[in-house]
Amino acid sequence: MSLKDILLFIIVCGVGGVCIFLGSVLGSGLGKAGLFSGAVVGGIVGVAVAVWIVARIGLLGRAGFGVTFLGGVIGFGVAVVIAVQNLHGPLIPLASVGLIGLGALLGKLLGDRRAA
Repeated sequence: MSLKDILLFIIVCGVGGVCIFLGSVLGSGLGKAGLFSGAVVGGIVGVAVAVWIVARIGLLGRAGFGVTFLGGVIGFGVAVVIAVQNLHGPLIPLASVGLIGLGALLGKLLGDRRAA
């Protein structure tokens, strides 16, 4: 694992987490369903924005964008399931954000292997 991979992980987790929070805040005006829907939309948008940023700063080749995005979205899906089952405390939902970065990193690594 290289420094680029570590930075990719940190950026995807950070941007994804912020967008999840912002989406849930914006959706909370529509009730509990809006809060959840806003978080989901925010998370997907966050993964897309994070992967775009990572590609723009040269940590990811253009060819790996799609598979990295897909990996991040899959990681986000797993994080949603874990977080929803553990809403009684803040630690597990917060830690599950790491699954977004892990999914994006695995997607990138699979894309790199496929391209080689």
